[in-house]
Amino acid sequence: MVTTVTSYADARYRASTGMGYDGVVRISGGGQYGTGALLFDGRAVLTAAHLVAGATASLSVAFQTGSGTQTYSVSHTVVNPNYLVWSSSNADLALVWLSQAPPLGANRYDIYRDSNEMGQDFTLVGYGQLGTGATGAVTSNTAALRVQAHNTFDADAATLKSYLGPSMAWLPMLGTQLAADFDNGTSTQDALGRLVGLQNVGLGLNEGLIAHGDSGGPAFLAGKVAGVASYTSSLSHGDINPDLDAQHNSSFGEMAAWQRMSSFQQWIDQSMRARYPNAPTRPDEVQKQVSEGHSGTSYTYFLVQISGTRTSTSTSPLISVDYATRDGTATAGSDYVATAGRLNLYPGEGHAVVPVEIVGDTVREANETFYLDVFSPVGGTLGADVVKLTAVRTILDDDLPLI
Repeated sequence: MVTTVTSYADARYRASTGMGYDGVVRISGGGQYGTGALLFDGRAVLTAAHLVAGATASLSVAFQTGSGTQTYSVSHTVVNPNYLVWSSSNADLALVWLSQAPPLGANRYDIYRDSNEMGQDFTLVGYGQLGTGATGAVTSNTAALRVQAHNTFDADAATLKSYLGPSMAWLPMLGTQLAADFDNGTSTQDALGRLVGLQNVGLGLNEGLIAHGDSGGPAFLAGKVAGVASYTSSLSHGDINPDLDAQHNSSFGEMAAWQRMSSFQQWIDQSMRARYPNAPTRPDEVQKQVSEGHSGTSYTYFLVQISGTRTSTSTSPLISVDYATRDGTATAGSDYVATAGRLNLYPGEGHAVVPVEIVGDTVREANETFYLDVFSPVGGTLGADVVKLTAVRTILDDDLPLI
């Protein structure tokens, strides 16, 4: 992670534990390392395909939380099927499943599902090489520091190709990549301003850029993963070269691209749903009581089902609802893992589940309850004059009393 600060050890750019980034992980394997983000189901980690493709057996995922550093093995990976078909710069996404439940203190993240990313300031987090905008990446991140920086989504990466033509050697697919350049507050190093006419020095000296080791790292908008770090580039066109030092080293005047989550949400959602163990597919399979367990976390599921007839065949997600858990006698963080987000029902889907993690322990206690609220439907209704639906789950204590 290259930032504009004088020293990369500046505490302002550390993504320390307790700041909301404890679900940003370091992925190692195949002789390389990178970054990923734990998703809302508490099992799948989202990262870059070029980091994990072909390296499943040797992959490991390291969490840094308030409990220290914990490393987990990987049970399964799925690479976006279009990754090799298009090119190494497109569909550069993979999902990695942990072999066991992650630390309870690790943040879980939803993906950013709206398509209004352009012009928004975002936070990038990763374990990449360290340096400054003036020097580029200068040192490996041997201490595995988790670093944060900020930038602005400037454009769809396909826009660059339309301006630069053959001088840009790859072809981003329209609507699938978010591009940001690395500004220093001057028009001279405003790469997208000079190359394609998008004059905007963004955050100036407050910006940062990804470097080697940040691959797969999240770009956050509103606490959700809006992009996954994919690549950097030093671009020039004719006699225009905004790169400060004309080297491909993540210095001022370069740009980077993130795979756009709003474009890949269907693949992410459906890949995760395919691996939920024993998920219900109809109402009579829903378990409204769940045993607590003695350690780690296990799932309980809430089923959302279409009761009417779907009339459109559009490929966009036509039906969605927002959801959020809520305490009853059970307490989020100690009895279950709180979750909130948006559930999409894609064309061809009549139902989907919301998984919620139940926290196991060995403490004797009463049975407890919590709720899931469903609201703000798009493409359908909850019923006449209904603004919210609520379901309850009972956590059954299965601990024996001490004797």
